[in-house]
Amino acid sequence: MSSSMPATMKAIIINGNKAKVASGVPLPKIRPTYVLTKVDSIALNPTDWKHISGKRAAPDGISGCDFSGTIVEVGPEVTKSFKPGDRVAGTTHGANLSRPEDGCFAEYAIAKGDLLVKLPDSLSFEAAATFPLGVSTVGQGLFQKALKLNLPTDPVKDNTPVLIYGGSTATGSLGIQFAKAAGYKVLTTCSPHNFNFVKSLGADAVYDYRDSDCAKKINKDTNDSLKLAWDTISLEPSAKICSEALSSNSSGARYGSILPVKLPRDGVETTMTFMYTIFNDPFEKAGRQTPAVPEDFEFAKKFFDITEKMLAEGKLKTHPEQVGPKGLEGALQGMQDLKNDKVTGKKLVYRVRETPEASNVEVEL
Repeated sequence: MSSSMPATMKAIIINGNKAKVASGVPLPKIRPTYVLTKVDSIALNPTDWKHISGKRAAPDGISGCDFSGTIVEVGPEVTKSFKPGDRVAGTTHGANLSRPEDGCFAEYAIAKGDLLVKLPDSLSFEAAATFPLGVSTVGQGLFQKALKLNLPTDPVKDNTPVLIYGGSTATGSLGIQFAKAAGYKVLTTCSPHNFNFVKSLGADAVYDYRDSDCAKKINKDTNDSLKLAWDTISLEPSAKICSEALSSNSSGARYGSILPVKLPRDGVETTMTFMYTIFNDPFEKAGRQTPAVPEDFEFAKKFFDITEKMLAEGKLKTHPEQVGPKGLEGALQGMQDLKNDKVTGKKLVYRVRETPEASNVEVEL
């Protein structure tokens, strides 16, 4: 590390169900397969406030999963071609009980080198912070584990229908684009005011999830043949609609979720995915030990390479961002807004450099 680097930094740290911006936090030490980055922008995900609310972080653990920034140092075992000064975006294991320094809501962050995406010049840091965690979730849910779709590098030719429940969410909007790039006919659900948005991403048909006949309409429009449903909301009402939209013939039907939710019917292959396995590091969460999963890392590496190419070619739109004030301090308020369901259709983004010099705000989630 350069001698001009500071020894400490500002970061959002967690204690119990409280989080605050702290100064004097030690810079994270780089590990062989990681890079050290100077963080420019961060984006919020529901997992950020949930880890704090659920008291799942280590004492003084750093919060945050999505960031963009500039590489400072590259670990010796990183295989992707990176150098200091490269503009990148990536996801980190924020609020990691096993590695408290791994979050990215900070002035500097370490991130798994081979899972970073080099940014095209046309993409701002603010927009780039919005996609990494969502992309990893899409990769596992649509392609690797749950629905097992063909990748965009090997698209299907028969226009097979797939339902992406929650198409206007930050994850759903990415899922629509990847599924379309892979040759599928994409059906999705959202509020009517987002219909044009999801159609602009390539959705072939869109349904109002509040319509009591939503599932019936999907089932009818697919001639009772829908076999693939991916649920980006993964709560009881969304699982019910997916269940009723799927073909009455369960043979070969698959349902994927991103939270533990029960599909209210038998015979359908159901898979919940959990993106934290992409880092190839063991971890403990909510009292459960999860070992390193090398195949999840290898798939994520390949999928982020596909993402990098699609971004460079202008074939992937990032989710609309809403840049908030006050950097890390603003992110604390943003997490409260996310928890209180005050955010819709936008990804909350903050520029770390805009964090007030003296910040003593603490929030309870």
